[in-house]
Amino acid sequence: MKANYQYPLDLSWSTAEMTAVLSFFNQVENFYESKVNKEEFLESYKAFKKIVPSKMQEKQLGREFEENSGYSLYRAVKEVQASERQFVRSEKA
Repeated sequence: MKANYQYPLDLSWSTAEMTAVLSFFNQVENFYESKVNKEEFLESYKAFKKIVPSKMQEKQLGREFEENSGYSLYRAVKEVQASERQFVRSEKA
């Protein structure tokens, strides 16, 4: 993880929307740094998708987040979705 990085946010989002997106980014960080509850992670992802429904915008935010943090949104979501465990962590952690 890179220290002191900025989250990719859209300034047109409301405070509640920014909070939901930041919550998802935090879940991704936790996935790589420790572990996450699968159900909570997927709920956070669902809230993120309500704000960012377009695949193109999701990929753009994912690229920016990965460039800034070193963490892949795509890989985190795919690994959590594929896991049968209640608590999931990155295989590369």
